[in-house]
Amino acid sequence: MATPVPPTALTAAQTMAAAAMRLRAAGVADPGRDARVLLAHAARIEASRVTLIAPETLTPEIAERYEQLIALRAVRVPVSHLLGEREFYGRRFKVSAQVLDPRPETETLIEAALAMPFDRVLDLGTGSGCILVTLLGECDTATGVGADLSECACLQASANAVLHRVQDRADIVQADWFKGIDGLFDLIVSNPPYIALDEMDGLADEVRHHEPKMALTDGGDGLGAYRRIAADVMAHLSPGGRLIVEIGPTQGTAVMGLMAQAGLNGLCIVPDLDGRARVVVGHRDQ
Repeated sequence: MATPVPPTALTAAQTMAAAAMRLRAAGVADPGRDARVLLAHAARIEASRVTLIAPETLTPEIAERYEQLIALRAVRVPVSHLLGEREFYGRRFKVSAQVLDPRPETETLIEAALAMPFDRVLDLGTGSGCILVTLLGECDTATGVGADLSECACLQASANAVLHRVQDRADIVQADWFKGIDGLFDLIVSNPPYIALDEMDGLADEVRHHEPKMALTDGGDGLGAYRRIAADVMAHLSPGGRLIVEIGPTQGTAVMGLMAQAGLNGLCIVPDLDGRARVVVGHRDQ
């Protein structure tokens, strides 16, 4: 009787192609990209080097790691959670399921903040710390405070401050918006939870099931956080200082109205790269 011929092991390219098909069937938006990035992570190489290993057979260890990653991505665990990091404004930030993923749209807030000099910044709802750490990294004489109600978020933000060597200029505190925050700031920034509760079901599975609900929605109309910020901002904003907040694309008029009622002037909306309203800026008179 002839000896059975063992099946030929798949190359990295074949394995990656099969993974992409699996992710596509699961409804993943960019299956080819995710399959490539996760293969690089499993093989512990840069994504740019995947082509070099494409003709090779994966080792059992890499193949097992890759299978676990693809299985998790197929149930819509975000790639950033699988990698443990996300790039934001040219820096890599450690992330987890306990903090909101840094998003490219939020870089619009960074650009608006950097348009004028500042010495002291307060980041309300700091999450991963990506906004505060980036601003301190770009302005090496500034100091700041990052506040978040979540203890896990505070730990993550502190870790990212250390990672990017701004920990000596960053104070991370657990706080409910302005409660317990002392002093004046010439720049106050926030990317608060602005998704209305009735919009939550329309979010992608990666967001709805794998990011912290408290960072996404206020449980109401999506404007609750802006009301809280507007109510107390003048007690913490220096004369001539700025308040800059990220918004949902339809919230510009409502948020500007809240800022105007608080006494801020020079209000404007800044669009993101897709032309959608993304940031509202307000100034306190000198």
